[in-house]
Amino acid sequence: MRSEPTAVRVVLAEDGVLLREGLAGLLSRFAFDVVAAVGDAAALRAAVAEHRPDLVITDIRMPPDFSDEGLRAAVELRHADPDLAVVALSQYVELSYAADLLDSGAGRRVGYLLKDRVVDVADFVAALRQVLGGGTVVDPQVIRQLITRRRDPLAGLSPREHEVLTLIAEGHSNAAIARRLVVTDATVGKHVRSILAKLDLPQTEDTHRRVLAVLAYLRGRPANPEPR
Repeated sequence: MRSEPTAVRVVLAEDGVLLREGLAGLLSRFAFDVVAAVGDAAALRAAVAEHRPDLVITDIRMPPDFSDEGLRAAVELRHADPDLAVVALSQYVELSYAADLLDSGAGRRVGYLLKDRVVDVADFVAALRQVLGGGTVVDPQVIRQLITRRRDPLAGLSPREHEVLTLIAEGHSNAAIARRLVVTDATVGKHVRSILAKLDLPQTEDTHRRVLAVLAYLRGRPANPEPR
């Protein structure tokens, strides 16, 4: 008598209730055992610790901030267990940690798919099984945006961070920038730290890092910018 294949144990993280329940039902039709279906990144971490799944499928933007909580959690889980198969399934290409996720575990057993571009259930299930088998599955649109970002070091900055970096390049101090933008010095300092981190500048004294940030700005600035 042949034994039935062991079902793949899945932890599913998706804040939308209808989509979460729909995905759970879909996966169960294809011999995936959804051992936990959760709605935020904290619950995702807890479910993985409790159930030790074979596969994590997670949305990117989840409570409380709806920014990149799911993606950050996925990166943390992969760093803790590089053999854990993880597929990010999102409406968005979130570049802040996408490269970190795809680089983790030597790029094996990982995927990044866009919900709106999944048009065939069989292809989706095949992609999950490819990741489980040690492969990497990435939507071409994600790849294009990652390549573009790596050409332009400023692409990951928010509009406000672009504005702060422009003022730094013009020689303004944090206090002067705060007055210009009508925000607190602490807010400007937070933006500056985020800019330096996103540009992946070396940990040296702050004045030198500000100079490096300005150089990155000049390299990324259009050749003929419109006058301010």
